[in-house]
Amino acid sequence: MNNLVSHWIRPEIRALSAYHVQDASGLAKLDAMENPYTWPEALRDEWVELLRRTDVNRYPDPSAAGLTRRLALGMGVPEGMRVILGNGSDEIIQMVCMSLSGPGRCVMSVDPGFVMYRMIATFCGMPYVGVPLKAEDFSLDVAALRQAMDEHQPAVVFLAYPNNPTGNLYDEADILEIIQAAPGLAVVDEAYAPFADATFMQSLGRYDNLLVMRTVSKMGLAGLRLGFLTGPPTWLDEFDKVRLPYNINVLTQVSAEFALSHKSVFDEQTRLIRSERERLAAALAGLPGVTVFPSQANFILIRTPPGRAGAWLDGLKARGVLIKNMHGAHPLLTDCLRLTVGTPEENDRLVAALKAL
Repeated sequence: MNNLVSHWIRPEIRALSAYHVQDASGLAKLDAMENPYTWPEALRDEWVELLRRTDVNRYPDPSAAGLTRRLALGMGVPEGMRVILGNGSDEIIQMVCMSLSGPGRCVMSVDPGFVMYRMIATFCGMPYVGVPLKAEDFSLDVAALRQAMDEHQPAVVFLAYPNNPTGNLYDEADILEIIQAAPGLAVVDEAYAPFADATFMQSLGRYDNLLVMRTVSKMGLAGLRLGFLTGPPTWLDEFDKVRLPYNINVLTQVSAEFALSHKSVFDEQTRLIRSERERLAAALAGLPGVTVFPSQANFILIRTPPGRAGAWLDGLKARGVLIKNMHGAHPLLTDCLRLTVGTPEENDRLVAALKAL
């Protein structure tokens, strides 16, 4: 059997490791940039009643028309732009890469960045080119990016705004320069837009190659797995051809549309997370030998004293707190840990555990 597998499975797939999700049983889960707040009981009761009236014996609306309209309105999509939905942002990235793949074409982004750009490019048979960020502040190295675009002629450049796992917002002028210099498509990934006062949504239509991608995961709907891409219909009509039929199930459609009709509840949760982010960052900055990097997302990247990242990760887990170890993921992330902003009680528990360590 091993010979059969090695003969037929593509070498680049055999070389990959499957995406790993940590077991969070019994732990304060601060590793995956999730909204820590659940729904108010009254809202939950109303939602359950909606689900009770929802039938699942028929296929869902293939275009998810009602949900698409609700998303476009709630997220400020400009008039004339089309929206297509994906089973999380991951499926959107896959649609884009599948549509653009071909001999001599590559995917480009920055490193350290969102790991799925690299993984999905590999899934689709496209080389991935990662351009290092500036070491001192994780900002874009525009000269290096322009040189890499000239050399590799990427079919698509993905830029997360704010960036994951560093949490910073790039300079707007730098991103505009990259969009205008890109030979192919430029996708600005605004997964963490609820936690930042910045967006390229209103720039859609001004640049022929610009698209914006978002998700509802970070605003408190991670379990629904819903992302969307928006931009000129000329691009999105083509991507829609590789979208699998009925990719957004009926329970996700009705639940997300219901949640977005109560968006003020999630906006208030976002406000609480932003406030806690500042409080948590200040507390972390008071720890000896710790560097806290500025964040406009719902997580904070820190650098531990040299050689302590692994020990702190294990020590936190032993104290009931789960975070993400970034040490070893990229040379610029040496000794780094990524901490999701939780509830005030979870954040206090995290800081107390770090002080004990």
